[in-house]
Amino acid sequence: MVYAVVRASGRQEKVEVGSILTVNRIAGDSGNTVELPAVLLVDGDSVTSDAESLAKVKVTAEVLNDTRGPKIVIQRYKNKTGYKSRQGHRQDQTRIKVTGIK
Repeated sequence: MVYAVVRASGRQEKVEVGSILTVNRIAGDSGNTVELPAVLLVDGDSVTSDAESLAKVKVTAEVLNDTRGPKIVIQRYKNKTGYKSRQGHRQDQTRIKVTGIK
């Protein structure tokens, strides 16, 4: 079993070939290929965490589509002053599919 831990949009994700991730927005159209930097590689019984060896590892992924995350409601309220404000936010996200770990 081969899997890798990659850095994707400020987070670390465990990926295998064929896994689908939702990460923060990546510039590019659907069908484009992106390369993710590996932090750790597990190939059967061998574990690679050396920076020089990981520089040679390529984790490629294909951009599937752009989506938006769930709506988050931000509310502020101050007692006895009549102050209240409300704001909403939806994070831009991209779905990617890992196509290869080499």
